[in-house]
Amino acid sequence: MNILAIGAHYDDIELGVGGTIAKHIDNGDNVIFVVVTESDYTDHSGLLRRSKSQAEKEGIEAAAKLGVDTLINLGRTTKKVQYGVELIEDLNAIIDEHKIDTIYTHWNSDVHQDHHAIAKATFNAGRHVPRILMYRSNWYHTTEPFRDNFHTDISPYVSLKAKSLRAHTTEYERRGEEWIDFVIHQNRNCGIRVGVRHAEAFEIVKWLN
Repeated sequence: MNILAIGAHYDDIELGVGGTIAKHIDNGDNVIFVVVTESDYTDHSGLLRRSKSQAEKEGIEAAAKLGVDTLINLGRTTKKVQYGVELIEDLNAIIDEHKIDTIYTHWNSDVHQDHHAIAKATFNAGRHVPRILMYRSNWYHTTEPFRDNFHTDISPYVSLKAKSLRAHTTEYERRGEEWIDFVIHQNRNCGIRVGVRHAEAFEIVKWLN
């Protein structure tokens, strides 16, 4: 399988689909990461929390911990991603070049504007891809339900997922171990619902076997 995982920022993929990616790698699948923004982060007060170079370094290290060799950054400005033909065509080119047959992307009802725009662009760019699944990389409230109708057992890979998240040193130092605990707890709750120890949940856009 040729897998494309798309994230707005360098930690999104690891948060939402890190365990599943590790499982794909273990199964011998080819995995491509696409991070849409340069992922520097300035808070509302104007304080720079993460530089572009820090984000890139941490993102490369986190992907490597999962076994991913190919990481493409599209260079968009953080918090200013726009749904439109330019982003769609960038994704089209990657899908065609790597003969992608399965895509993991953001949930289209995510409240983060970058995530929402990327989900819409993925649906267009991936119109001929037989399998598209949406993941959550944050858990902010929204009026739309996340329909978790597809699950992956990540029980053997949950510690590797945690290690990849800790590689995002800037976020880890800012948020602490509670950040990791929260994410893994979500995976534990999901696993209980489907009868395994840890699972990642997805909403199906389309799935053709």
